[in-house]
Amino acid sequence: MEEIQASGGSPEKKSAKKNSVTVPANKKGRHVMGMLNFLRIIVIPVFWLCLPFRFYGKRKVKDGPCIYVCNHYRIWDVIYPACTTWEGIHYLSKKAVVHNWFMSFFCKKLKAIEVNRDGNDVRAVMDSLKCLKNGEKISLFPEGTRNKTDAEMLPFKSGAAVMAIKAKVPVVPMMIYKKPKPFRLNHILMGEPFEFTEYYGRKMTDDLVKEADEKLLNKLLDLRRGHAEFLAAKKRRKKS
Repeated sequence: MEEIQASGGSPEKKSAKKNSVTVPANKKGRHVMGMLNFLRIIVIPVFWLCLPFRFYGKRKVKDGPCIYVCNHYRIWDVIYPACTTWEGIHYLSKKAVVHNWFMSFFCKKLKAIEVNRDGNDVRAVMDSLKCLKNGEKISLFPEGTRNKTDAEMLPFKSGAAVMAIKAKVPVVPMMIYKKPKPFRLNHILMGEPFEFTEYYGRKMTDDLVKEADEKLLNKLLDLRRGHAEFLAAKKRRKKS
């Protein structure tokens, strides 16, 4: 009995490995999620027929750790980061979604990171940093919920910039240009990945956190404003 336990490992270790938030890398060094690949190959092409979308900017994101930061209109916004890489992505999801009777299955398979919106969620931050330091990607919506208003963006919640600084990983800014509508080409804007290198090694005071958050917010808003100018110029050329 002792020899069997020694070779197979303790039940506690097996359970911890099974429940680990991180995903081990394959032989190519990629952290792959089978469920996410299923969604990419089967579900997203069908979805595109009803809600077509086009990327503007550099769509492909290189392998390795990063944080996708995007505005949020619809529950299916999670598919857009998935279209930029073949690696797995850990989505930060609010408690109501993670424990929803339908979504819980997908959240479990995708190793989503549960977020408590009522206050500072230390567990979510620690799990996110663990994934990033393991070389994986995470994705979050800094508005914290879906924007059902006419505002450009809902109030920006802290977290993304600080995690990027602590883990020393790039941020990939994404912007959904307008609220997605069925059978209309929706524009997904991709910004250049960037790092908060000027904050590395510094103690993040409240003022510095606010400054980093504003820098990130401006990156997102600049994508929308730049695209609006591009479309306006394109329209003028057609008229001339």
